[in-house]
Amino acid sequence: MRISALATRIMQQFVRDKRTLALLFLAPLLVLTLMYFVFNGQEPEPDIGVAGMPQLVAAKLEKAGANVTIYDHREAGMEALRDGELDALLEMADGRPAILLEGSDPAVSQGVQMMLQRAMGQTGGESAQPDVHYLHGKADLTSFDSFGPVLVGFFSFFFVFLLAGVSFLRERTTGTLERLLATPIRRGEVVAGYLGGFGLFTLLQAALIAGYSIYALDLYMDGSFWLVLLINLLLSLAALTLGTLLSSFASTEFQIIQFIPIVIVPQVFFSGLFSLDTMNPWLQKLSFFMPLYYGADALRGTMIRGEGLSDILVNVLVLLGFSIAFALLNVAALKKQRSI
Repeated sequence: MRISALATRIMQQFVRDKRTLALLFLAPLLVLTLMYFVFNGQEPEPDIGVAGMPQLVAAKLEKAGANVTIYDHREAGMEALRDGELDALLEMADGRPAILLEGSDPAVSQGVQMMLQRAMGQTGGESAQPDVHYLHGKADLTSFDSFGPVLVGFFSFFFVFLLAGVSFLRERTTGTLERLLATPIRRGEVVAGYLGGFGLFTLLQAALIAGYSIYALDLYMDGSFWLVLLINLLLSLAALTLGTLLSSFASTEFQIIQFIPIVIVPQVFFSGLFSLDTMNPWLQKLSFFMPLYYGADALRGTMIRGEGLSDILVNVLVLLGFSIAFALLNVAALKKQRSI
């Protein structure tokens, strides 16, 4: 009888907690559906530029499944390669074919080389195999070197989001925020003060993660460490403002955890850990609403391609825009605590 009464009470608690029921039944279906669309997308087709090569080579590459663009001049192909429009540029150099790989993704580089080996082998034998060069990265660039910048951004975002949400929730549940709002302080000042306090530790965490990854784990680095730190800080700031915002809609720490499958997990799929080119085009557009997408793209550009601030300025501004928008929503969310 006692066991039955206890089990009944637990079931009643679940029935009354609609958010927990949604997490239990709907969140797994959402994640599985997202994984279905991510991994059942279109096959990757490398973009290869051809300059000064026989038409037969381009035809063989197209038959092998590549998207081939023919350039009259090498300079036009090089510009497209630097802009990220191509995965490789095939040309004639000193009477021999040469392939210049974009190089930031070792999996893509390996796929391009295998495709070229098949195509060139059919057109001229072993002597026709191209010399391989890299625009970015190196021949022995590992998968960790390629995914490392994404992981740096992800861990910064995830742990700051979790810390900010739980900490700000504790301020509310312990009555600290309520007593603070009883003073003449304005909502904007409250948000700015909390962001400033949490922000110091966010800065320290961003520096620790970036420094440890680059100097202790020897992650490939071709850009400025200070730029990596700036990107990581902006990404952490976006996570901080988002975490404090969502904590306004939670009443327990467990409810903060419930936001992870809805807020964090989808961003992982669009962060660069999985190729966006293999996803359905309509699904790729969801990445534009993910702060982690912009942060990971900027980190990869800086660390692997050696890009400067001007090259990643759009990503930086978007991350800053996310932070400002979330902060303003935080101010609005405080209205339910007190109208100031």
